[in-house]
Amino acid sequence: MLQYTFMQNALMASILISILCPFVGVFLVLKRHSMIGDALAHSSLAGVAIGLLLGYNPIISAFIFTSIGAILIEFLRNYYKKYADLILVIILTFSVGIAITLISSGKTHANVNAYLFGSIITVSKQDLVTVLILSVIAVITLVFLYEKLVYITFDEEGAKISGVNVKLINYLFALLVGCTISVSIRVIGILVISSMIALPVATALQLNKGFKKTLIFSILFGCFDMLSGVILSYYINCAPGGTIALVSVAVLILVIIMKQIKK
Repeated sequence: MLQYTFMQNALMASILISILCPFVGVFLVLKRHSMIGDALAHSSLAGVAIGLLLGYNPIISAFIFTSIGAILIEFLRNYYKKYADLILVIILTFSVGIAITLISSGKTHANVNAYLFGSIITVSKQDLVTVLILSVIAVITLVFLYEKLVYITFDEEGAKISGVNVKLINYLFALLVGCTISVSIRVIGILVISSMIALPVATALQLNKGFKKTLIFSILFGCFDMLSGVILSYYINCAPGGTIALVSVAVLILVIIMKQIKK
């Protein structure tokens, strides 16, 4: 398996993604914004379609479009304070409308299935470098903003009172969510990115540990889910998105069962 270059690229990309997704996901889940990740994941399809149409790297175009969508969600979240769900519908409708229009027109000149369901065969060296650069930038930014993000996650009003620029931090975090989704679409696929953002965190929360330990366990579960799913997809010859999602759910169920047995 490791003798193939595409498999080496896929596994290295998987390790990067499995660190980044739960890192971002733990803040989204605890803030009860996990559906934002799902909405942005679907909206990234528009970025992919635009990239394919213009002949640019779809990961970069997805990053740009998803980041714009993330900023719009954050802006509209402050505007529609009583109708938070409505924001996701607006962004999702707009993005999917663009994607369907461009893809169905036949002008993209490419098969988008690899981006919808994930693919280990199409992960090139260029994709790996792009994922590496975006992942490193995102992780460094998350580490730099860590304490402020934790404060905002548990007490946003208290953070405002203490002088934290909550609005700026939220916008920066929105960009990080967009970055996380864009680097993940090549391996995981647009349809199941939210599984890697939310499920490892949901599994780690079953352990009832503190915040830092929950974050660490989320990354560990994420690594296991990603690598197991990618390897399994290689041997059964299917898209990795599905196997990663199934492994994530299976691990969550297993941890819940073990927790109940201990009780």
